[in-house]
Amino acid sequence: MSPILATAGLSMLGAQYLAMVCALPPVIIAEVIVARNMLRVSTVRAAVALIPANLVSTVIGFPLLWLLLFVIQGAVGAGCIPRHSGFFSRAYEVTVQAPWLIPHGRDLNWMVPVASLYLLIPAFFASVFVERWICSGFWGDLSKYRRRQFSWYAHFVSYGVLVASVAAYYTFRVKFG
Repeated sequence: MSPILATAGLSMLGAQYLAMVCALPPVIIAEVIVARNMLRVSTVRAAVALIPANLVSTVIGFPLLWLLLFVIQGAVGAGCIPRHSGFFSRAYEVTVQAPWLIPHGRDLNWMVPVASLYLLIPAFFASVFVERWICSGFWGDLSKYRRRQFSWYAHFVSYGVLVASVAAYYTFRVKFG
């Protein structure tokens, strides 16, 4: 790591955004399958709603969510937490500093994947609501209850794919990288 980067910290938007864009196809496929089975809609009707919904939540929603979390991090002074060397101190820091990790040298090897997983929690809730709102425009003939039920279930499935992808990527990177 260069001396400049060593003191700048790490934006998790940059670290995670490309991975989220790359994960879009399997996430959309998983949600289309869930929509077909749960809502009994055609593959085309499911895809016509879910492709723009996922694009909006990933391309616009996640960066806006990251910005909100970054502002909150700054407002609560999470970037100014005294640096301690213990594991539990680092675990706390990675939680409150997930949007922008303060540099910790070699600890970034485990802090980046943990922050990636942590950021999936608020992203999950944001995408449930954003995508449900967008899909409602396409599936207005379906009951609100069915759309709500689908949204939660589909996101449990698609975020399961994301969690497994993050875990597999970092496991592979640690083992072979």
